[in-house]
Amino acid sequence: MRDEIWAWRWTLLGAAFLVGGIVRDDALALLLAFVVLVPVAEVLYFKADTKYVTARTVAREYLLDEALTHLEGEFAERFMRLHRAVLVAKAALAGFEKAAGDDVEAYGWALLRGVPDKLPVSRRQWAPAKAAMVA
Repeated sequence: MRDEIWAWRWTLLGAAFLVGGIVRDDALALLLAFVVLVPVAEVLYFKADTKYVTARTVAREYLLDEALTHLEGEFAERFMRLHRAVLVAKAALAGFEKAAGDDVEAYGWALLRGVPDKLPVSRRQWAPAKAAMVA
């Protein structure tokens, strides 16, 4: 029942941003029992994990109840896919490093500005990601 109520709230709040073709600049996040707006300009990456998506800023992480594919379509000019579960802000990329030969999680790793996190890069996304960094 509680999940159904939250889903209904998320649907109403999300629809409020899409009325009239308005492009939104914020993502809706659940913080304790509150819904907060996270400025997309501050988000370094979105990472999907089971039911929720994590939005990471320099200061903290937020949980979103949105599909990663939806975020990718809506914010395509600002974010790019690195892995099936990761979207990264193009401006946040600092570099890349090749994964060790026995590392099965990723083909390589993306390094970010402002945080020590490393994000997995799939083999398919390796060349486009490196090309986007040069451009």
